[in-house]
Amino acid sequence: MLDNIVARASVGRVTDPVGRTLVRWGVPPDLVTVVGTVGSVAAALWFLPRGQLFLGVCVTTAFVLFDLVDGAMARALGSGTRFGAVLDSTCDRLADGALFAALAWWCLRLGDQPHTAVAAMISLVAGQVVSYLKARAEASGLSAQGGLVERAERLILALVGTALEGLGLVGALAVALWLLSVGSLITLGQRLLAVHRSARAQTTAEPDADRKPDLVAEPRPDREPEPDAGSATPDDGSVTR
Repeated sequence: MLDNIVARASVGRVTDPVGRTLVRWGVPPDLVTVVGTVGSVAAALWFLPRGQLFLGVCVTTAFVLFDLVDGAMARALGSGTRFGAVLDSTCDRLADGALFAALAWWCLRLGDQPHTAVAAMISLVAGQVVSYLKARAEASGLSAQGGLVERAERLILALVGTALEGLGLVGALAVALWLLSVGSLITLGQRLLAVHRSARAQTTAEPDADRKPDLVAEPRPDREPEPDAGSATPDDGSVTR
């Protein structure tokens, strides 16, 4: 939902200068992607299960922002590479998985919130399927854009809820994750509907391959052709040779 032209333009005003600077320094975008992923995964798995929720959110958020910088670097270079796109998507899945797994671990071991752990796992699985659905649809030439909760919303809800819980607002994480789980399931349904509509539109636009072309009758001449003089039979009964 936040992934629109206005939001990208607003974020780009901050990240594009950083991206251009890193490009001038010769830093490859793929390196920024990997560093951001390793840092966010390590921060989530180190701080959150130990109960250091607010500090974990601060460090994780700092590394998550690398995902915005590598996109700005790709724009500065003119375009990204196919490998870079695949790497970025793969790293996003790893970072999301580490975050929600760490939250579920905290809910079960330290937070004594088993129901919130269920919400964390629903959010994790639904979020992964939403991303997979879009990638699979685009690989098939279909469209699966939009939805109520995309990756930006998932991260904002999860990190804000975790930070508030870490600051002493008990129940904030539960509210955030349950909202996120419901929103992710709604988004999954929205994208399935979008794929269905895209496939139906393509089917309607494509010509029917099984339809046989209409037979067109050849035009008849205005008068019958005259018989061949060499084979005609005269009226008197003689045969012309």
